[in-house]
Amino acid sequence: MTDLHPARRLWNYLEPIHSVTYFAPGCTTAMADLGLKGFWMGYFASRGAPFGAVGPAVIEATFYNFAPGVVRRAIPDAWRFATNEAILTARAESAAAALRAAVPGIEQEAARIVPLLEPAVRAGRLDGRPIFAVNQALGRPADPVAALWQCATSLREHRGDGHVAALVATDVSGIEAHQLVVAGGRINDELLRSVRGWTTDEWVAAKDRLLGQGLIDDSGLTTLGRDLVDGLESVTDDLATQPYRDGLTEAGMDLLPTLLRPISRALTASGILPITSPTGVPSDAGHDGRILAGDRILSLSDPQESSP
Repeated sequence: MTDLHPARRLWNYLEPIHSVTYFAPGCTTAMADLGLKGFWMGYFASRGAPFGAVGPAVIEATFYNFAPGVVRRAIPDAWRFATNEAILTARAESAAAALRAAVPGIEQEAARIVPLLEPAVRAGRLDGRPIFAVNQALGRPADPVAALWQCATSLREHRGDGHVAALVATDVSGIEAHQLVVAGGRINDELLRSVRGWTTDEWVAAKDRLLGQGLIDDSGLTTLGRDLVDGLESVTDDLATQPYRDGLTEAGMDLLPTLLRPISRALTASGILPITSPTGVPSDAGHDGRILAGDRILSLSDPQESSP
């Protein structure tokens, strides 16, 4: 991976650490134990909890790529079942427990990694990065493994906010971004549509818009589409560099991948994370590209109705 942009290489290692919160059974159980109804209510409430008990518009705007109806099935209803403070505690504790279970010795590694990541989190600029800003404001958990998870979460949200900014600047909507991912062959069309909650008509209309713009065709991305995607990824990488550039020494920047890579590989090998998921991080452990049962946990058939 030495040819990757440094910020992308770090994201490849940090994203699996963050993603246990979505896929580890203990993490989803922790949300259910608070009274949250189904996977998606737990997802929107736990990821959105740093904002406080906000309405669905904040989640729709900042998460960017979900169908509004899916968000509104969960938010603001979730705040009737659990406070955002309780959700924040549960998400950090359950993520730390999942990391300990999957990665032997992670506590000792976290003690080495957090002092490198935390200055990068503190150095990250807040302007135009709402999800990063509210995560940065949470501060550092006392538990070193929870602190590792929170640092990884803050930095992945910084990158995500920058990616949204790049999409907005090029007038690519969330659903259109999905169509570009599908056309690039990175994930199954129907799987992505269903887990993001778009109707078939909405999905087809977005595809037709990109066809009309010459960005995709029946075989996938056109040259114009590939150039657009490559440009978006390049801008995202560049925008994600700032916390590391301003918060780390050159030696620290060189050391971080060495420390993070074994954790990422252990998480990939653990079976917790689906090999193909909407987060987009490629496998680092030589898997064969199968889509695991992660689509089960992401199914919108998961019960999510409010109590009477």
